[in-house]
Amino acid sequence: MRKTLTVIAVIAVVLLIGAGVVRWQNTREADGPGTGPQPTETLGEGDTPGQPDWCPAVEFISAPGTWESAPDDDPIHPQANPESFMLKVSAPLQERYPEDQVKVWTLPYTAQFRNINADHEMSYDESRQEGTAKLKGELKLTHDQCPQTDFVLAGFSQGAVIVGDVVAEIGTGQGIIPAERVRGAAVVADGRRVPGVGVVPGTQVSGVGAEVALAPLSKLVQPIVPGATMRGERVGGFGELNDRTMDICAPDDGICDAPRDVGNALGRARELVEANGVHALYAYNEHVVPGTTTDQWLIGWAQGLIDS
Repeated sequence: MRKTLTVIAVIAVVLLIGAGVVRWQNTREADGPGTGPQPTETLGEGDTPGQPDWCPAVEFISAPGTWESAPDDDPIHPQANPESFMLKVSAPLQERYPEDQVKVWTLPYTAQFRNINADHEMSYDESRQEGTAKLKGELKLTHDQCPQTDFVLAGFSQGAVIVGDVVAEIGTGQGIIPAERVRGAAVVADGRRVPGVGVVPGTQVSGVGAEVALAPLSKLVQPIVPGATMRGERVGGFGELNDRTMDICAPDDGICDAPRDVGNALGRARELVEANGVHALYAYNEHVVPGTTTDQWLIGWAQGLIDS
């Protein structure tokens, strides 16, 4: 009896295997040639894996300064402040390059600075955090969709702090995109500036950014600038991107060329609030980058990176 059952089981297995083979053969003939796994297509010379045709080769990101932007502004055609310093840089680049080659994107954020003269405005910390989050979001969105697109970033004043912070994260391996995707960055009137960090293409200044100068007394300046944390210098600087980050500061601009000796903290905080004059003249001051103005230098610098 046991031998009989074994023979029956073997016959059943053979029949099942045979039926499977017949079904596979019929399916293959019905489908015809060319179905099933196909050889992987070999990329030709010049082909870029994972990069859609519509992706730009470069994205230029512009970060305006305080009162030069708005959270609902159009990042492609910004209109929040027609006199924005960064608009003097981004607009000529947008006119020079077709959109499918270079995307010019302007950071839309609140760009305010609450102080004793403007208590109704968003605080510096909140405005900066908003701008930083939006900038990182744009970098991630573009990089996810267009992984071979490179970036050039530039910012002025509060926008320089935002760009500098993001570039520092990328350069020290903590960023939202790889450092190799950043062709260059420029920070103009950076509030966290430290001499020797980054590359100075123009006049060397010995002072530091206001956030660095006032960091030891950050809590004491809150009555003048509530919600503005003075965070000091960036730990690790710009890291791998140090030699690709341009540091531009006008002599005697209290935002980026402040003396380390704070002296009267409240007085220095008032100077920070009332900063104008030198700080507002980067588009006209020929002593920042000798022989030209900062906006014109930035345009040439960006074109060189894009064309390379």
